[in-house]
Amino acid sequence: MKKVGIVMGSDSDLPVIKKATDILEELGVPYEVHIYSAHRTPVQARDFALGASENGFGVLIAAAGMAAHLAGAIAANTILPVIGIPCKSPCFDGMDALLSTVEMPTGIPVATVAVGGGANAALLAAQIIAVNDKELADKLNNKRAHDADAVLKKDERVNEMLKNL
Repeated sequence: MKKVGIVMGSDSDLPVIKKATDILEELGVPYEVHIYSAHRTPVQARDFALGASENGFGVLIAAAGMAAHLAGAIAANTILPVIGIPCKSPCFDGMDALLSTVEMPTGIPVATVAVGGGANAALLAAQIIAVNDKELADKLNNKRAHDADAVLKKDERVNEMLKNL
């Protein structure tokens, strides 16, 4: 199975990344996490992206706040799918990161999830890998069915509560 490479611009992004790693662990998807900055460690970020495919990665996730150039910098150096996670920062409540991540120039696409959307980034990464991995596809289908069951159980509880009011 291909690995998911996760890069965050700062250790302050760790709570968002933890949401992603929890999902990947639940699904049994191997991953690596690194801190590389598009601005402070551009050589390391570039080298990671350039070598990602030959190092066994199938998809990359990049999380950053503020100017949030990390996902674009990673995507510029690989043809692997890159998923950007914009992170909240003290300024603009993450809107700056969202726009920096989603507004990529033609030719360098970055799939972008919601601000702080670590769980969805991991699910999207797993779905990309599952295109060629039936076992992982089955796990994702089971997760969807489990999640749907949880919603239906909540529906039953709410309706039961309303009947008793």
